[in-house]
Amino acid sequence: MAAAVRLWVRTEPFLVGALPAPPPARLTPHYLRKVAAYARARADQGCFPRLRWPCWRHIACGKLQLSRDIAWLYFELFRGLLGPAPPLRLRWAEAEAACASAEELERERSKLSVDTLQFLLFLYVQQLHKVSLRRSLLGDEWPSPRTKSPSLTGKSAGGNKNWNDQEHLAFVQSHLLDILELLLEPEQLSASSHSSCSSLVSFEAVCALSFLLEGTVSSSGTVRPLHELALRQPCHGHNGFSKGSRTFSLPKLESWLRSSLTANPLGMTVCLKAGRKLAWAQQVEGTTRRAKIACSARVVPEVSPMVIMSQVYRQTLAKSSDTLVGAHVRIHRCNESFIYLLSPLRSVTIEKCRNSTFVLGPVGTSVHVQSCDNIKVIVVCHRLSLSSTTGCTFHTLTPTQPLILSGNQAVSFAPFHTHYPMLEDHMAQVGLATLPNYWDSPMLVCRDSGDMNVFRLLPPSDFYTFVIPFEMEGDTTETPGGLPQEYQEVLNQREQKVQAWQRMVREAGLTR
Repeated sequence: MAAAVRLWVRTEPFLVGALPAPPPARLTPHYLRKVAAYARARADQGCFPRLRWPCWRHIACGKLQLSRDIAWLYFELFRGLLGPAPPLRLRWAEAEAACASAEELERERSKLSVDTLQFLLFLYVQQLHKVSLRRSLLGDEWPSPRTKSPSLTGKSAGGNKNWNDQEHLAFVQSHLLDILELLLEPEQLSASSHSSCSSLVSFEAVCALSFLLEGTVSSSGTVRPLHELALRQPCHGHNGFSKGSRTFSLPKLESWLRSSLTANPLGMTVCLKAGRKLAWAQQVEGTTRRAKIACSARVVPEVSPMVIMSQVYRQTLAKSSDTLVGAHVRIHRCNESFIYLLSPLRSVTIEKCRNSTFVLGPVGTSVHVQSCDNIKVIVVCHRLSLSSTTGCTFHTLTPTQPLILSGNQAVSFAPFHTHYPMLEDHMAQVGLATLPNYWDSPMLVCRDSGDMNVFRLLPPSDFYTFVIPFEMEGDTTETPGGLPQEYQEVLNQREQKVQAWQRMVREAGLTR
């Protein structure tokens, strides 16, 4: 009967939650166990079972030696991953925009809290991008057969760990005991902060583990969180659940989890092997490359679909459809193209693209751009992050600071400068407002990105508005939030010059 339960690693904590950069030096399992003990010991001070922002700020800055900005980055990244619902997001945006000083903003932030155990798991997931010199010397870091997942071309695509569901499964399997120990109550740990064969795992800890794991019972296709499946009567003998104490035996729970874990049936690998192939981009006359676009079936409403497009070459591709709503989108190896995806999206990753323009509908979580040259991205998004880009321009409206990770050169940031009829409706669907807007305040996250010269704000003299050339139904008729004054003035001056020229022609009395 235990075999009837299939578990897999959830996509979003890794795809959206793992910051694509090596974690800070002290964000290690050893220190996270100390944080867990510290938080539990100070439950009366707002550390457990929910961790308030002031408590996390104290732990992060005082114990883990993170800067306040990085502490807020992790806290806010986790909040964005789990919700809140769009109306609450809009309310928070309104409160944040109304703050006139840093002190007021800090007072507003002090009202926020997150689930302590789930937040610890989220911090643990940041280890996904830890660079291990020992593993790389042994040949286990790269190239490694287990980290390679297929791509649309049939070749391996092991370069992006956030999208590689085989990597997510391997990560959880190899760190499972560490993860469970992180969730144990202090009295269940030995003096060396490790578990024993008699350690018990609380039901609350298994609920927190549902942040990483979900599954199904083979007789039904319904996807359920881990804690619901663990409570099923037939599983109790295998996972060591005791009804009296509402706890699980750690060795039995670990064994049950290991035996039940399988590949994610809703992940990228399955999307590529069995997903629908979409004929959105037609083959262009005279080109030998064919665009490859796949979409995972919308198997269950609770899980966001995936859309993966690769090798769009010298084409204009425009789409606004239900297939895209709430989807995780990966755009890979596109060249000399214009791509318009005008629907509310969950996340977008743009990789290894060149000389192209991407116009995206509002993105509820993150847009990550990696290894791209000379592209333009126009988007309203919750968060933007960049790594290894050269000569790229970003026209954004975003309530968080754009993250400049490692390896970027000649980045230009500019205000969001376009609209389409459904834009404001789509922004409301994902909970994005016009204020606050931090498009011009990027954060340099990695050490090698510490040079302020890697980016510039686009000079107003180089600024032109962008017109989306499609007719759609909807009410938006101008750029949401308007333009910053210095950019608007340049547009006004250009408009006056055109009008003056037209007046001069009219008044010149020329013959036909």
